[in-house]
Amino acid sequence: MKFLPMHELLQPAWKQQYAIPAFCAWNGEVMETILQVATDLKAPVILMNGPGEFPLNPPDTMGRIARAVAQKYNVPAALHLDHGDSPGTVQACLDAGYTSVMLDYSTRPFAENVAGLQAVVGKARPRGITVEGELGSVGKVDDSTVEGGKVSTLTDPAEAARYAELTGVDALAVSIGNAHGIYTRLPVFDFERLEKIRKAVGVPLVLHGGSGTQPEYIKRAVSLGMAKINVASELCKAFRDVYAEEHAQGKTGWLPTILGATKARMAEVMARWFTLSGAAGKA
Repeated sequence: MKFLPMHELLQPAWKQQYAIPAFCAWNGEVMETILQVATDLKAPVILMNGPGEFPLNPPDTMGRIARAVAQKYNVPAALHLDHGDSPGTVQACLDAGYTSVMLDYSTRPFAENVAGLQAVVGKARPRGITVEGELGSVGKVDDSTVEGGKVSTLTDPAEAARYAELTGVDALAVSIGNAHGIYTRLPVFDFERLEKIRKAVGVPLVLHGGSGTQPEYIKRAVSLGMAKINVASELCKAFRDVYAEEHAQGKTGWLPTILGATKARMAEVMARWFTLSGAAGKA
């Protein structure tokens, strides 16, 4: 299969009120696990990575690996740059064959955020590549999480409408009480704010920091326009848990065997999110 522009997955999800999980895919093993579970559950899916993963595999390598693995499968899928931190990173991913890119200027002044995304849209749109922006900064709840700023700032609905109109982005990540990482206490979402954003903005919305969110919150957020849900920290936790368990049992000899054992636990996380988001059966 070939990766599709992300908006081709998000538009039907947005209109039919389900969401596409976007899973952090940092190497070939994780990519294959994602696509296998998506195939088993007949679900569209988004493979994402970004500056936090590029020290392991840079964009050109990520693109090559993803396309090689994808040849084995036949589900609707997109390859997405998550939290691109500079125009150079965005350009590297455009050149590497990503079908969706995000430039995260959410911590910068509104005018700078708009100008940055206008430039990205100008490069990506002629290629048919999806662009995601973020307005209102989604923070993080722990020091081990690589995405997000030190604090969160909530998205203003009126600004969101202006932002979407001025930039022409295909999807908008918003801040309504969500955060990156595994929550140390349950989040409180501002659903009234989300409903106002949905009414003001004519593009699919994105929930960053899906990991650990209450299921009832996810379902309500999806009903209010969230068409993409990012999941990363739960996958990392599943990986770390299995590795620690194997080590505690004295299975420290052959690393590929231990790493292979993490795939089943990560697959459980993915399957739960496909079901919770409503994406299962939509491929």
